[in-house]
Amino acid sequence: MNSKEIIALMVEKSRIAQKEFETFNQQQVDEIVKEIAKVVYDNAEILARMAVDETRMGVFEDKVKKNQGKAKIIWNGLKGKKSVGIIEKDEVNGIVKIAKPKGVIAAITPTTNPIVTPMCNAMFALKGRNSIIIAPHPRSKKCSSYTMELVSKALEKYNAPKNLIQVISEPSLDLTNDLMKTADIVVATGGMGMVKAAYSSGKPAYGVGQGNVQCIIDKGYDYLQAVPKIIAGRIFDNGIICSGEQTVIAHEDDYDGIIEEFKKQGAYYTEDIDEIKRLREALFVNDVINKNLVGQSIEKVAQTAGITIPEGTKLILAKAGGKGHEDLLCREKMCSVIATFKYKTIEEAVEIAQANLDEEGKGHSASIHSNNIKSIEYAGQNLTVSRLVVNQPAATTLGGSFNNGFAPTTTLGCGSWGNNSISENFNYTHLLNISQIGYFMKDVKAPTDRELWE
Repeated sequence: MNSKEIIALMVEKSRIAQKEFETFNQQQVDEIVKEIAKVVYDNAEILARMAVDETRMGVFEDKVKKNQGKAKIIWNGLKGKKSVGIIEKDEVNGIVKIAKPKGVIAAITPTTNPIVTPMCNAMFALKGRNSIIIAPHPRSKKCSSYTMELVSKALEKYNAPKNLIQVISEPSLDLTNDLMKTADIVVATGGMGMVKAAYSSGKPAYGVGQGNVQCIIDKGYDYLQAVPKIIAGRIFDNGIICSGEQTVIAHEDDYDGIIEEFKKQGAYYTEDIDEIKRLREALFVNDVINKNLVGQSIEKVAQTAGITIPEGTKLILAKAGGKGHEDLLCREKMCSVIATFKYKTIEEAVEIAQANLDEEGKGHSASIHSNNIKSIEYAGQNLTVSRLVVNQPAATTLGGSFNNGFAPTTTLGCGSWGNNSISENFNYTHLLNISQIGYFMKDVKAPTDRELWE
Protein backbone atom coordinates (compact mmCIF):
# COMPACT_ATOMS: atom_id res chain seq x y z
CA MET A 1 0.00 0.00 0.00
CA ASN A 2 1.13 3.55 -0.62
CA SER A 3 1.11 6.23 2.08
CA LYS A 4 -2.39 7.49 1.24
CA GLU A 5 -3.84 3.98 1.45
CA ILE A 6 -2.09 3.26 4.75
CA ILE A 7 -3.38 6.48 6.31
CA ALA A 8 -6.88 6.00 4.88
CA LEU A 9 -7.07 2.60 6.57
CA MET A 10 -5.77 3.94 9.88
CA VAL A 11 -8.21 6.85 9.85
CA GLU A 12 -11.12 4.53 8.98
CA LYS A 13 -10.30 2.37 12.02
CA SER A 14 -9.88 5.48 14.11
CA ARG A 15 -13.32 6.80 13.15
CA ILE A 16 -14.96 3.50 14.11
CA ALA A 17 -13.21 3.59 17.49
CA GLN A 18 -14.13 7.23 18.07
CA LYS A 19 -17.81 6.67 17.35
CA GLU A 20 -17.91 3.87 19.91
CA PHE A 21 -15.94 5.90 22.44
CA GLU A 22 -18.39 8.77 22.02
CA THR A 23 -20.95 6.68 23.93
CA PHE A 24 -18.76 6.52 27.06
CA ASN A 25 -19.79 8.60 30.09
CA GLN A 26 -17.61 11.01 32.07
CA GLN A 27 -16.57 8.43 34.65
CA GLN A 28 -15.56 5.91 32.00
CA VAL A 29 -13.61 8.56 30.08
CA ASP A 30 -11.76 9.73 33.18
CA GLU A 31 -10.81 6.18 34.18
CA ILE A 32 -9.21 5.73 30.77
CA VAL A 33 -7.43 9.10 30.80
CA LYS A 34 -6.08 8.43 34.29
CA GLU A 35 -4.79 5.04 33.19
CA ILE A 36 -2.75 6.61 30.37
CA ALA A 37 -0.88 8.73 32.90
CA LYS A 38 -0.52 5.86 35.36
CA VAL A 39 1.06 3.61 32.73
CA VAL A 40 3.75 6.21 31.98
CA TYR A 41 4.25 6.91 35.68
CA ASP A 42 4.63 3.21 36.52
CA ASN A 43 7.00 2.57 33.59
CA ALA A 44 8.93 5.83 33.87
CA GLU A 45 12.37 4.22 34.17
CA ILE A 46 11.94 1.72 31.34
CA LEU A 47 10.59 4.40 29.00
CA ALA A 48 13.31 6.89 29.99
CA ARG A 49 16.02 4.34 29.25
CA MET A 50 14.48 3.54 25.88
CA ALA A 51 14.25 7.24 25.01
CA VAL A 52 17.90 7.96 25.87
CA ASP A 53 19.16 4.85 24.08
CA GLU A 54 17.17 5.53 20.92
CA THR A 55 17.49 9.32 20.60
CA ARG A 56 21.00 9.61 22.10
CA MET A 57 19.88 12.82 23.78
CA GLY A 58 19.11 13.99 27.28
CA VAL A 59 19.68 12.56 30.74
CA PHE A 60 18.17 9.28 31.96
CA GLU A 61 17.48 10.51 35.51
CA ASP A 62 15.84 13.69 34.24
CA LYS A 63 13.68 11.77 31.79
CA VAL A 64 12.48 9.58 34.65
CA LYS A 65 11.53 12.72 36.58
CA LYS A 66 9.87 14.16 33.48
CA ASN A 67 7.84 11.00 32.83
CA GLN A 68 6.66 10.84 36.42
CA GLY A 69 6.19 14.57 36.88
CA LYS A 70 4.23 15.19 33.68
CA ALA A 71 2.05 12.15 34.29
CA LYS A 72 1.10 13.49 37.71
CA ILE A 73 0.65 17.18 36.87
CA ILE A 74 -1.33 16.56 33.67
CA TRP A 75 -3.71 14.09 35.29
CA ASN A 76 -4.10 16.47 38.24
CA GLY A 77 -5.02 19.21 35.77
CA LEU A 78 -7.65 17.02 34.08
CA LYS A 79 -9.10 15.36 37.18
CA GLY A 80 -12.65 16.44 37.89
CA LYS A 81 -12.96 18.58 34.74
CA LYS A 82 -16.17 18.08 32.74
CA SER A 83 -15.74 17.12 29.09
CA VAL A 84 -18.81 14.98 28.38
CA GLY A 85 -22.34 16.29 27.78
CA ILE A 86 -23.42 19.43 29.64
CA ILE A 87 -20.29 21.00 31.08
CA GLU A 88 -21.59 24.44 32.10
CA LYS A 89 -24.87 26.17 32.93
CA ASP A 90 -24.83 29.96 33.03
CA GLU A 91 -28.11 30.88 34.70
CA VAL A 92 -27.41 34.62 34.52
CA ASN A 93 -27.01 34.70 30.74
CA GLY A 94 -29.21 31.71 29.92
CA ILE A 95 -26.42 29.74 28.25
CA VAL A 96 -25.85 25.98 28.50
CA LYS A 97 -22.63 24.54 27.07
CA ILE A 98 -22.41 20.98 25.77
CA ALA A 99 -19.08 19.29 24.98
CA LYS A 100 -18.76 17.10 21.91
CA PRO A 101 -15.77 15.39 20.27
CA LYS A 102 -13.83 16.83 17.36
CA GLY A 103 -13.14 13.41 15.85
CA VAL A 104 -9.81 11.94 14.78
CA ILE A 105 -6.78 13.78 16.15
CA ALA A 106 -3.43 13.67 14.33
CA ALA A 107 -0.56 14.23 16.76
CA ILE A 108 2.92 14.93 15.42
CA THR A 109 5.41 14.35 18.24
CA PRO A 110 9.10 15.29 18.61
CA THR A 111 12.27 13.33 19.31
CA THR A 112 13.07 15.70 22.20
CA ASN A 113 10.01 14.56 24.23
CA PRO A 114 9.19 11.13 22.78
CA ILE A 115 7.32 9.77 25.82
CA VAL A 116 5.46 12.60 27.55
CA THR A 117 4.24 14.39 24.41
CA PRO A 118 2.44 11.31 23.00
CA MET A 119 1.11 10.67 26.53
CA CYS A 120 -0.13 14.23 26.87
CA ASN A 121 -1.70 14.32 23.41
CA ALA A 122 -3.47 11.01 24.03
CA MET A 123 -4.80 12.21 27.41
CA PHE A 124 -6.15 15.44 25.93
CA ALA A 125 -7.67 13.68 22.91
CA LEU A 126 -9.40 10.98 24.92
CA LYS A 127 -10.59 13.43 27.57
CA GLY A 128 -12.79 14.84 24.81
CA ARG A 129 -13.84 11.36 23.54
CA ASN A 130 -11.75 11.73 20.40
CA SER A 131 -9.52 9.07 18.89
CA ILE A 132 -5.88 9.76 18.09
CA ILE A 133 -3.22 8.73 15.58
CA ILE A 134 0.34 9.59 16.60
CA ALA A 135 3.12 10.24 14.10
CA PRO A 136 6.36 10.08 16.12
CA HIS A 137 9.69 11.46 14.99
CA PRO A 138 11.64 8.76 13.07
CA ARG A 139 14.49 9.04 15.60
CA SER A 140 12.17 8.10 18.47
CA LYS A 141 9.66 5.78 16.80
CA LYS A 142 10.48 2.73 18.95
CA CYS A 143 10.09 4.32 22.38
CA SER A 144 7.00 6.33 21.34
CA SER A 145 5.36 3.25 19.83
CA TYR A 146 6.18 1.09 22.86
CA THR A 147 4.72 3.70 25.19
CA MET A 148 1.39 3.61 23.38
CA GLU A 149 1.49 -0.19 23.15
CA LEU A 150 1.67 -0.32 26.95
CA VAL A 151 -1.16 2.20 27.18
CA SER A 152 -3.43 0.39 24.72
CA LYS A 153 -2.88 -2.92 26.52
CA ALA A 154 -3.76 -1.31 29.87
CA LEU A 155 -6.94 0.24 28.44
CA GLU A 156 -8.36 -3.16 27.50
CA LYS A 157 -9.61 -3.68 31.06
CA TYR A 158 -11.83 -0.62 30.63
CA ASN A 159 -13.29 -2.03 27.39
CA ALA A 160 -11.78 0.86 25.45
CA PRO A 161 -12.45 0.53 21.72
CA LYS A 162 -9.73 -1.11 19.67
CA ASN A 163 -7.66 1.38 17.63
CA LEU A 164 -8.63 4.28 19.88
CA ILE A 165 -4.91 5.09 19.99
CA GLN A 166 -2.78 4.26 16.96
CA VAL A 167 0.86 4.99 16.16
CA ILE A 168 2.58 5.11 12.79
CA SER A 169 5.27 2.52 13.53
CA GLU A 170 7.47 3.43 10.54
CA PRO A 171 6.98 7.19 10.21
CA SER A 172 7.88 9.05 7.04
CA LEU A 173 7.29 12.53 5.70
CA ASP A 174 4.69 11.23 3.24
CA LEU A 175 2.77 9.34 5.93
CA THR A 176 2.82 12.31 8.28
CA ASN A 177 1.67 14.74 5.60
CA ASP A 178 -1.14 12.42 4.49
CA LEU A 179 -2.23 11.97 8.10
CA MET A 180 -2.40 15.72 8.63
CA LYS A 181 -4.52 16.12 5.50
CA THR A 182 -6.93 13.32 6.47
CA ALA A 183 -7.52 13.70 10.22
CA ASP A 184 -10.01 16.19 11.67
CA ILE A 185 -7.55 18.15 13.84
CA VAL A 186 -3.75 18.40 13.82
CA VAL A 187 -1.57 18.91 16.89
CA ALA A 188 2.06 19.47 15.85
CA THR A 189 4.91 19.61 18.35
CA GLY A 190 8.37 19.78 16.79
CA GLY A 191 10.45 21.77 14.34
CA MET A 192 9.11 24.86 12.59
CA GLY A 193 9.00 23.06 9.25
CA MET A 194 6.59 20.47 10.59
CA VAL A 195 4.49 23.10 12.34
CA LYS A 196 4.19 25.10 9.11
CA ALA A 197 3.18 21.92 7.28
CA ALA A 198 0.46 21.35 9.91
CA TYR A 199 -0.94 24.84 9.35
CA SER A 200 -0.82 24.22 5.58
CA SER A 201 -2.61 20.87 5.78
CA GLY A 202 -6.06 22.33 5.18
CA LYS A 203 -7.24 21.11 8.58
CA PRO A 204 -7.57 23.03 11.86
CA ALA A 205 -4.17 22.86 13.54
CA TYR A 206 -2.42 23.65 16.79
CA GLY A 207 1.32 24.13 16.55
CA VAL A 208 4.10 25.60 18.64
CA GLY A 209 6.70 28.26 18.05
CA GLN A 210 10.40 28.13 18.76
CA GLY A 211 11.66 28.73 22.28
CA ASN A 212 14.36 31.14 23.43
CA VAL A 213 13.50 31.84 27.05
CA GLN A 214 14.95 35.11 28.33
CA CYS A 215 15.75 35.25 32.04
CA ILE A 216 15.93 38.57 33.91
CA ILE A 217 17.23 38.90 37.48
CA ASP A 218 15.81 42.11 38.95
CA LYS A 219 18.12 44.60 40.65
CA GLY A 220 18.71 43.69 44.29
CA TYR A 221 16.89 40.37 44.12
CA ASP A 222 18.40 37.62 46.29
CA TYR A 223 20.44 35.83 43.65
CA LEU A 224 21.25 33.07 46.14
CA GLN A 225 17.62 32.08 45.52
CA ALA A 226 17.65 32.73 41.76
CA VAL A 227 20.88 31.04 40.68
CA PRO A 228 20.08 27.44 41.73
CA LYS A 229 16.67 27.68 40.06
CA ILE A 230 18.20 28.93 36.82
CA ILE A 231 20.83 26.19 36.89
CA ALA A 232 18.18 23.54 37.58
CA GLY A 233 16.14 24.77 34.64
CA ARG A 234 19.03 25.11 32.21
CA ILE A 235 20.68 21.74 32.82
CA PHE A 236 17.48 19.68 33.03
CA ASP A 237 17.65 16.88 30.43
CA ASN A 238 20.87 18.43 29.08
CA GLY A 239 19.05 21.64 28.16
CA ILE A 240 16.90 20.02 25.49
CA ILE A 241 13.59 21.50 26.62
CA CYS A 242 12.28 24.48 24.62
CA SER A 243 11.24 26.22 27.85
CA GLY A 244 14.75 26.16 29.31
CA GLU A 245 16.53 29.39 30.27
CA GLN A 246 18.74 30.71 27.45
CA THR A 247 20.11 33.90 28.99
CA VAL A 248 20.85 35.62 32.28
CA ILE A 249 20.20 39.35 32.12
CA ALA A 250 21.58 40.83 35.35
CA HIS A 251 21.85 44.35 36.79
CA GLU A 252 25.35 45.80 36.54
CA ASP A 253 25.54 46.23 40.34
CA ASP A 254 24.75 42.55 40.93
CA TYR A 255 26.43 41.01 37.88
CA ASP A 256 29.76 40.04 39.45
CA GLY A 257 28.11 38.57 42.52
CA ILE A 258 25.68 36.59 40.38
CA ILE A 259 28.49 35.19 38.23
CA GLU A 260 30.47 34.19 41.32
CA GLU A 261 27.45 32.37 42.69
CA PHE A 262 27.03 30.53 39.39
CA LYS A 263 30.69 29.50 39.54
CA LYS A 264 30.31 28.29 43.15
CA GLN A 265 27.42 26.12 42.02
CA GLY A 266 29.22 24.47 39.12
CA ALA A 267 29.14 26.87 36.21
CA TYR A 268 32.10 27.66 33.95
CA TYR A 269 32.07 31.35 33.03
CA THR A 270 34.03 32.89 30.20
CA GLU A 271 34.62 36.38 28.86
CA ASP A 272 37.52 35.19 26.71
CA ILE A 273 36.83 36.35 23.15
CA ASP A 274 38.59 33.36 21.58
CA GLU A 275 36.77 30.83 23.77
CA ILE A 276 33.42 32.45 23.07
CA LYS A 277 34.18 32.44 19.34
CA ARG A 278 34.91 28.71 19.45
CA LEU A 279 31.79 28.07 21.51
CA ARG A 280 29.68 30.04 19.04
CA GLU A 281 31.14 28.12 16.10
CA ALA A 282 30.56 24.79 17.85
CA LEU A 283 26.93 25.54 18.67
CA PHE A 284 25.99 26.99 15.30
CA VAL A 285 27.05 25.61 11.92
CA ASN A 286 26.27 27.91 8.99
CA ASP A 287 24.06 29.93 11.37
CA VAL A 288 21.99 26.83 12.21
CA ILE A 289 22.08 25.04 15.56
CA ASN A 290 24.48 22.09 15.53
CA LYS A 291 22.19 19.06 15.75
CA ASN A 292 25.09 16.98 17.04
CA LEU A 293 25.13 19.02 20.26
CA VAL A 294 21.37 19.10 20.92
CA GLY A 295 20.70 17.48 24.28
CA GLN A 296 24.33 16.48 24.71
CA SER A 297 26.46 16.65 27.85
CA ILE A 298 28.31 19.84 28.74
CA GLU A 299 31.55 17.84 28.45
CA LYS A 300 30.81 17.10 24.79
CA VAL A 301 29.87 20.74 24.15
CA ALA A 302 33.14 21.95 25.71
CA GLN A 303 35.20 19.34 23.88
CA THR A 304 33.64 20.30 20.54
CA ALA A 305 34.41 23.96 21.26
CA GLY A 306 37.95 23.20 22.41
CA ILE A 307 37.29 24.59 25.88
CA THR A 308 38.80 22.99 28.98
CA ILE A 309 36.30 22.91 31.83
CA PRO A 310 36.79 21.64 35.40
CA GLU A 311 35.48 18.20 36.31
CA GLY A 312 31.95 18.46 37.65
CA THR A 313 31.02 21.51 35.57
CA LYS A 314 27.25 21.70 35.13
CA LEU A 315 26.89 24.43 32.49
CA ILE A 316 28.76 27.10 30.55
CA LEU A 317 28.04 30.82 30.86
CA ALA A 318 29.41 33.07 28.13
CA LYS A 319 29.26 36.86 28.10
CA ALA A 320 27.37 37.87 24.97
CA GLY A 321 29.00 40.20 22.47
CA GLY A 322 25.73 42.03 21.81
CA LYS A 323 21.98 41.60 21.80
CA GLY A 324 19.64 40.16 19.19
CA HIS A 325 21.22 39.77 15.76
CA GLU A 326 24.59 40.98 17.07
CA ASP A 327 25.53 37.57 18.51
CA LEU A 328 24.41 34.04 17.61
CA LEU A 329 24.54 33.19 21.31
CA CYS A 330 21.38 35.27 21.72
CA ARG A 331 19.48 32.50 19.96
CA GLU A 332 18.14 29.19 21.29
CA LYS A 333 20.87 26.79 22.42
CA MET A 334 19.46 23.32 23.10
CA CYS A 335 22.19 22.33 25.54
CA SER A 336 23.46 23.60 28.91
CA VAL A 337 24.84 26.95 27.70
CA ILE A 338 23.67 30.41 28.81
CA ALA A 339 24.52 33.84 27.38
CA THR A 340 24.92 36.64 29.94
CA PHE A 341 24.16 40.38 29.77
CA LYS A 342 24.43 43.46 32.01
CA TYR A 343 21.77 46.16 32.27
CA LYS A 344 21.32 49.51 34.03
CA THR A 345 17.50 49.76 34.28
CA ILE A 346 14.59 47.35 34.07
CA GLU A 347 13.66 49.05 30.82
CA GLU A 348 17.06 48.14 29.36
CA ALA A 349 16.76 44.57 30.65
CA VAL A 350 13.44 44.16 28.86
CA GLU A 351 14.89 45.79 25.75
CA ILE A 352 17.73 43.22 25.70
CA ALA A 353 15.29 40.36 26.19
CA GLN A 354 13.01 41.65 23.43
CA ALA A 355 15.89 42.07 20.99
CA ASN A 356 16.83 38.44 21.58
CA LEU A 357 13.21 37.34 21.14
CA ASP A 358 12.97 39.31 17.91
CA GLU A 359 15.94 37.31 16.67
CA GLU A 360 14.41 33.98 17.75
CA GLY A 361 11.68 32.71 20.07
CA LYS A 362 9.17 35.53 19.79
CA GLY A 363 5.87 34.62 21.42
CA HIS A 364 7.15 31.74 23.54
CA SER A 365 8.17 32.53 27.12
CA ALA A 366 10.35 34.52 29.49
CA SER A 367 11.42 34.30 33.11
CA ILE A 368 12.00 36.92 35.81
CA HIS A 369 13.36 36.65 39.34
CA SER A 370 11.93 39.57 41.27
CA ASN A 371 9.79 40.63 44.22
CA ASN A 372 9.01 43.98 42.58
CA ILE A 373 5.49 43.93 41.14
CA LYS A 374 6.27 46.97 38.96
CA SER A 375 9.24 45.21 37.36
CA ILE A 376 7.30 42.00 36.87
CA GLU A 377 4.32 43.72 35.29
CA TYR A 378 6.54 45.97 33.17
CA ALA A 379 8.19 42.88 31.72
CA GLY A 380 4.80 41.20 31.26
CA GLN A 381 3.36 44.22 29.46
CA ASN A 382 6.32 44.83 27.16
CA LEU A 383 7.69 41.41 26.19
CA THR A 384 6.08 39.62 23.24
CA VAL A 385 5.72 36.33 25.12
CA SER A 386 2.75 34.15 25.95
CA ARG A 387 4.07 33.27 29.41
CA LEU A 388 6.23 35.04 32.00
CA VAL A 389 7.15 32.79 34.90
CA VAL A 390 8.19 34.41 38.21
CA ASN A 391 10.82 33.05 40.64
CA GLN A 392 10.70 29.51 39.24
CA PRO A 393 12.89 27.26 37.06
CA ALA A 394 11.48 28.05 33.63
CA ALA A 395 12.22 24.69 32.02
CA THR A 396 10.10 22.69 34.43
CA THR A 397 7.28 25.15 35.20
CA LEU A 398 6.26 26.98 32.02
CA GLY A 399 4.40 23.84 30.96
CA GLY A 400 2.44 23.94 34.23
CA SER A 401 3.33 22.84 37.75
CA PHE A 402 1.69 22.26 41.11
CA ASN A 403 2.87 25.75 42.12
CA ASN A 404 1.54 27.89 39.27
CA GLY A 405 -1.68 28.26 37.34
CA PHE A 406 -0.43 27.48 33.84
CA ALA A 407 -2.37 24.62 32.25
CA PRO A 408 -0.25 21.44 32.50
CA THR A 409 0.88 20.46 29.02
CA THR A 410 3.79 19.56 26.75
CA THR A 411 2.71 21.94 23.97
CA LEU A 412 3.13 25.69 24.50
CA GLY A 413 1.33 28.00 22.09
CA CYS A 414 3.14 31.18 21.00
CA GLY A 415 0.34 33.27 19.53
CA SER A 416 0.57 35.20 16.31
CA TRP A 417 4.11 36.24 17.29
CA GLY A 418 5.18 32.62 16.74
CA ASN A 419 2.74 31.96 13.88
CA ASN A 420 0.53 29.90 16.20
CA SER A 421 -3.25 29.84 16.59
CA ILE A 422 -3.15 30.05 20.40
CA SER A 423 -1.09 32.07 22.89
CA GLU A 424 -1.68 29.77 25.85
CA ASN A 425 -0.78 26.29 26.99
CA PHE A 426 -2.49 23.74 24.78
CA ASN A 427 -4.89 21.45 26.68
CA TYR A 428 -7.97 19.25 26.35
CA THR A 429 -10.37 22.18 25.89
CA HIS A 430 -8.82 22.82 22.47
CA LEU A 431 -9.99 19.35 21.39
CA LEU A 432 -13.66 19.89 22.22
CA ASN A 433 -16.48 21.13 20.04
CA ILE A 434 -18.88 23.18 22.17
CA SER A 435 -22.59 23.46 21.38
CA GLN A 436 -24.44 26.28 23.14
CA ILE A 437 -28.10 26.50 24.07
CA GLY A 438 -29.37 30.07 24.41
CA TYR A 439 -32.55 30.49 26.47
CA PHE A 440 -34.86 33.48 26.14
CA MET A 441 -34.38 35.73 29.18
CA LYS A 442 -37.83 37.20 29.67
CA ASP A 443 -36.85 39.31 32.69
CA VAL A 444 -34.04 41.15 30.88
CA LYS A 445 -34.97 44.54 29.48
CA ALA A 446 -33.07 46.20 26.66
CA PRO A 447 -31.56 49.58 27.65
CA THR A 448 -33.11 52.72 26.23
CA ASP A 449 -31.08 54.72 23.73
CA ARG A 450 -30.45 57.29 26.44
CA GLU A 451 -29.22 54.66 28.90
CA LEU A 452 -27.06 53.07 26.27
CA TRP A 453 -25.24 56.11 24.90
CA GLU A 454 -25.00 58.41 27.91
